[in-house]
Amino acid sequence: MPKQKTQKAAKKRFRLTATGKVKHRQAGTSHLAFRKTHKQKRKLRGTDLCDPVEVRKIKIALNGYSY
Repeated sequence: MPKQKTQKAAKKRFRLTATGKVKHRQAGTSHLAFRKTHKQKRKLRGTDLCDPVEVRKIKIALNGYSY
């Protein structure tokens, strides 16, 4: 049986933590940021944890690797 391949789109967008949680970059920061207040931009810095509902699908797409 062939190997399960990692979905490259998921690999670029998500990372697994050591405890199995999924981190992602906050949306809304790449462009058009001049319309947002300083407070909004500050809150969008860094990474955030994914919703538990989506974690199972993302782990399947990553094929168990953390990247």
